[in-house]
Formats: sequence, structure tokens, C-alpha cells
Amino acid sequence: MVQKEAEGELSQLFENQLYKSISLRRSSHEERILKLKKIREWIKTHQEDIRKALWQDFNKPAPEVDLNEIFPVTSEINHAIKNLKSWMAPKKVSTPLPMIGTSAWIQVEPKGRSLIISPWNFPFNLTIGPLVSAIAAGCTAIIKPSEFSPKTSELIARLIRDLFEEDEIAVCLGEVEVSTELLKLPFDHIFFTGSPTVGKIVMKAAAQHLSSVTLELGGKSPVIIDSSADLKDAAQKIIWGKFVNCGQTCIAPDYILVHDSIKDQFIMQAKIQIQGYYDPSFNGIEKSTDYARIINLKHFQRLQNMLNDALVKGGQIAFGGKTEISSKYFEPTLIAAISSEMSVFKEEIFGPILPILTYNNLQEAIDLINSQPKPLALYFFGTNSSHSKKVMDETSSGNMVINDCVLHFLHNELPFGGVNNSGIGKAHGYHGFLAFSNEKGVLKQRVGYNNVSLLRPPYGIKAKQIISSLIKWF
Repeated sequence: MVQKEAEGELSQLFENQLYKSISLRRSSHEERILKLKKIREWIKTHQEDIRKALWQDFNKPAPEVDLNEIFPVTSEINHAIKNLKSWMAPKKVSTPLPMIGTSAWIQVEPKGRSLIISPWNFPFNLTIGPLVSAIAAGCTAIIKPSEFSPKTSELIARLIRDLFEEDEIAVCLGEVEVSTELLKLPFDHIFFTGSPTVGKIVMKAAAQHLSSVTLELGGKSPVIIDSSADLKDAAQKIIWGKFVNCGQTCIAPDYILVHDSIKDQFIMQAKIQIQGYYDPSFNGIEKSTDYARIINLKHFQRLQNMLNDALVKGGQIAFGGKTEISSKYFEPTLIAAISSEMSVFKEEIFGPILPILTYNNLQEAIDLINSQPKPLALYFFGTNSSHSKKVMDETSSGNMVINDCVLHFLHNELPFGGVNNSGIGKAHGYHGFLAFSNEKGVLKQRVGYNNVSLLRPPYGIKAKQIISSLIKWF
């Protein structure tokens, strides 16, 4: 439990940020950009420290740290620096005929005090990325990083201490009880990344104060492999997207729906790609320095139970299946003969197990996807444009990618996020800026000009005629 003293410290920290959040409403784009540049410089100077922390937490390879943890953040910073002035500028709107005589615009303002609760799977990226949006919008922030990646959480706390006063940005380390206490406070915005189960808890807590939320969740992101697909190309992209970070990625392909006529060819290509990526010398994937590990024993055992459940119920391992509990090594695993009773079909996997299902016509695949909660991402591989359009038009997902996977996370101009069970709200670039902002509509009337004088009491015949005309024509 969080001690009373600690509860009091959290409340005091929250109160201290109130005054700062009010002053930040007047901050210029130059002031906000300077803060973003300081973060970028800190990252550049401490790149090796970031790599070391993530290796200590779960053996994340340095190239993956650079590509999946550091680059998305520095890219987000660079994009914000380039565009922040225009994002903050008032946006004029057109004047409808009944509003003749007025002028109007949209003024963006900071929501105020924000809370960022971040996950363990990409602990640096998914903490500092939302913080970039919060700073760009002019908000204060309290950050609660994951206790499951302690070395990275400590590094994040160090970054924030080096660059910010606590009344603007602060980090609260600790177990789940710290998150529980923070969620009792009336934040102006909460940005949470994690599972749909915990997302519901966050949303319920936010509802007590009518706090707005961005929920970056997950779910079972499907891959459709059309009969027109280039199977080598598809396997190269799917295998990387699935097994990077040892499958612990919210937008990783969760299951394959491959046309029955090409199933065997795809599995062959998938095996070739796994071997080529992680064991080209045939020394054993467990010896690869390019393959991460499961974050902790709890998640390792969950995945082991999931695999065992599938095998007991008739699943067939097409590749992999080897595990080593002492190092939390879980081999990239392809599993076929999947049924709806298996936990690999019913639950988000979030690990290096890739179930392969087949379909005979595209509508079967679409119907299966639509029978499940809406996914965070949907991937389609194939050159038949009418088929990809049919999937796009007849399914719902946070994002859709054609002939690649995972890559959309790095596209700063695209809104990133889920829909319903896979998330609420969008992030990245302008969309992340808006998540932490209030779009305030402003209308200005000319002094002495009264274009609604005839519409005020007492309501005579003329007023009624004008109102009737408004309804009819406008």
C-alpha cells in the first residue's frame, strides 16, 4: 500500500503543478521548442545509457533500441519542432450567412495537468513520446513508468530530474498502488498505454472527475494474406513485425489468416525468414544477440501456458516451441491447426507465438475479424486492390496497413490509436498535440451590430417568419 505520507506527497505535487499549468497557457512556441530540444540533446548524449537500461530490463538488442525506442522519440521531437508554430496558431473558420457580422476562429489551449502512465514493452518510446505531445501542447505532466522495466524507469526519472522542475514535469516510481493513488486525482488529461483490461480501470477512474483520456490499448491485430500476395515479401515483413521485441508489441501481428491454397508455401517462407533473421549460422536462436527476452517470469509462464493449451487442444507447432525459463528465452513459434477454444485464439498473445489460420474466401476472413473486438491494427498482404479495398471498407480497426506491418507507428502525419476495445483517442504529431489540447471556439461580434435583434422577445410575426426561413434555408 502507498503510505499516507506518500499519498500526501502525490497530492502536493499535483497541487504544485496547478500554478505552473496556468502560467504555461501563455508559453510561446519558442519556449516549448526549447524544452523539446533539451530532451533531444539529452537523448543524444545518453544514447548508450538508454541501450544499457533496456538490455538490463529484457535483453533488448541495441539496434532495436535505436530503431524502436530512440528514433520514434527523436522523430516525434523533430516533427513537433518543425510544425509547432502552425499547430498553435489560431485557425480562422468561415462565416455562415446567419452569422454575418461576426468573425470566429479556433484557439488551441493546453488542457492543463496531465498524467502519463506508460508500459514496459517499449518503456522509453511510449513514455517520452506522449511527453513530447504534452510539452508541445503546453501541459504539465506527472509520469508513472512501469515497475516491470525498472532500469529504464530509473533512467527516465533521471532525464526528467536533469531537465525539469517537479512543478512542471515529475516522475513517480513504484508499484501499481502509485498508479491507483494518482488516478484518484482530477487530472485534466490522462494518457495511458497498456492492456484493454487496465484501460477500463483507468477510464472508470477518469470518469469520476470527467478527465479526458487517451487510451492506447491493444487486442488481436490480424493479418490477411491474400492469394495474390508475394509470399517472400509478406514473410519478411510479418516475421520481423511479429518477433521484434520478442513479440511484446501492441501492434504486432497477433494471428495470420492465410488463403488455404498458399498456407504451406507461406509457412515455408516464414521458417526461412526466422532462420535468416535470428540464426543464419544455425547455432541456435537462443545464442542470437538480435533477439530479446520475455520481460519477467509471470509473462513467460503465461505464454508457456498458452502454448501448452494450444497443443493439448490439437495445435501443431510448425516452427519453434523451445523455451528456457532461467533466461526467459521463448523461441519464435509458428503454430497451425488453431481452433476457437484455444487461448491463443481468444486472448491477446503479446509474445513470440504466431497462430496460423486458413480461409477459402475473403468474406470468411472478414467475418472472423468482425466477430472479434476491433483491433488496434489490421494488416493485408496482396496485390489485388479490390480485395484490399473490401477489407478496408468492411472492417474496423485503429489503423490498417497494406503490404507491410508495424511501420505505420513511425509515420508522424498519421493518427495512431485504436477504436473501442483497442483504444480511445489518437496520438503522434498533430494528433498527439490535440490530445493534450482544448480546441476553444471563439466568436467575436462587432460592437453596436446586432444581427439577431429581430429574434428576441417579444416574438412578433416578423420574428416568426425569420425563424421559419432560417429552418428552411439554413
